[in-house]
This record gives sequence, C-alpha cells and structure tokens, in this order.
Amino acid sequence: MRKIEKIYRTTPTIEGAGVHLQRGFGGQELAKLFDPFLLFDDFSNTDADAYSAGFPQHPHRGIETVTYILKGEVHHKDSMGNEGSIKAGDIQWMTAGSGIIHEEMPVVYEEGIQGFQLWVNIPEKDKMMSPRYQEIKSAEIPCVVEEHREVRVIAGSYKEKQGPVQDLMVAPTYFDVKLGSYTPFSVQTNTEDTFFVYVFEGRVAIRDDRSESWIGTGEIALLTHDTKFVCNGGVSGARFLLIGGKPLHESISWYGPIVMNTEAELQTAMEDLKNGTFIK
Repeated sequence: MRKIEKIYRTTPTIEGAGVHLQRGFGGQELAKLFDPFLLFDDFSNTDADAYSAGFPQHPHRGIETVTYILKGEVHHKDSMGNEGSIKAGDIQWMTAGSGIIHEEMPVVYEEGIQGFQLWVNIPEKDKMMSPRYQEIKSAEIPCVVEEHREVRVIAGSYKEKQGPVQDLMVAPTYFDVKLGSYTPFSVQTNTEDTFFVYVFEGRVAIRDDRSESWIGTGEIALLTHDTKFVCNGGVSGARFLLIGGKPLHESISWYGPIVMNTEAELQTAMEDLKNGTFIK
C-alpha cells in the first residue's frame, strides 16, 4: 500500500496582481519529486482585498493548468476566444501547448472564494501542440455516494464511474473525497504513477500494512509508489484531493508561467513574447 514519502505544509504566497494564496509545492526541484505535476495552490480566501485583483492577462506555454472551484466564481478569457465563468463544483482543464494568453478574474462574493489550481507538465513531444480548453460543469462530474463517503470523480475512475476530464498524456487521477468520522477509503492505483493527497478539511490517516500516519488541513502528502491507497477520516471526518499521474522523467527549463525542456526552448518562448509571435 502507498505510504507517505514526505509531508509538505502550504506556505503563504502572493501571485497575479496581488492574490494571497497558500502554495503546496512549486519550483523546478520539487517538480522532479511530484513529476508530472509542477505546482499546486490553494487560493481560498474570505477577504476580498486578498483575491479580487485576480490574474490579469498572462502567457503559458508547455503546461496544463487545472482550476477547481468549490465556492465563488472565476471569470476566464483567453486568446483562443474562450470566455466564461467557472462556479462552485466546476473545473477548467486548460492545455496551453504552443502558447496561450489568458486571464482569470475572481468575482467577489460575501462568502469569499474557495478553489485550487494545479499545473501539469506536458511531454516533450507534445509541448507545441495546439492549445485546448475543457470547461466542465459541476453536474457533469460523477459523484459516488456511499455510507459516510462521497467521491467526486473529476479524472480517472472509481467504482465504475469515469471522470469527464480526458487527458491521455499523463492519464491523470483527480478525486475530491469527503469522509465521515473514521470512515475508510481505498482505491487501486497504477504503481508507476505519482500520487499526492491535499487535505483541506479535517485530518486523514494514511495506512499501510503495519501502521498509519496522519496529515491535517493545509498539508500535502507525497506518496510512495504502490498498487493501492488506503486511508481513514479523523474523528471529525475529512475532505481531501487525491491526485495522480504518469511521470514524464524529462528535463525541465522553467521561467514563470512557461515550462519547456531546454534553455534554448525557453529562450525561444521569451523571444516569441517580445516579438508578438507567441500565439501560433
């Protein structure tokens, strides 16, 4: 069974035009451990001044950005002509590929905002693919409801339910799991895939054959490789994201919102931005 490799505590970070968020992981060194995942942020906040400035127009190349909203609303607009809002329960899976320029602007509500963004690396052979955009509404995401347990299946499969996100490049798993008090949860996993857990409510006990290890709210557990994941919710239950994908084992050259494989490719992207040839 998968055990905890290492626990990471989220840290305060400011991004975009002044958005205060909690970063789970990010950067070139940690990306090697979380491969194929590059970055994970929790941008939940009840203070409008801490998130309302949002993320004005900015470029991406060579990655996918995955935005999952549980509370509030984010308005999206991009260079492909896509425009719309993702609201509570919706997910946006955007493949930047050869290049996209977009903006993500929160709508201010009294209740604040709750959501997460994940960056997924793209294999070298597909880095310069045509951009694409998947906007999936809450009603399209299957939810397996059992006694004291709910599993929203965004990507991958659970109990014969298939998530609506289709991404053959890293074959992702993305579950939103809610457990009642001491309720168990288990799922078979591909032993080669990288998996991590992010807890955003309560505490979770991750179990192996001999013991269990606890992680709490605001913590990420990078998991060892194995064929099965088993856990329990704590006394007050828990809610967490279980995310996995096929590692790429490729070199990374990273600057801001652009992730390529070589410094030469990164320099080309910077020149394209400067010359107005970034959008292909």
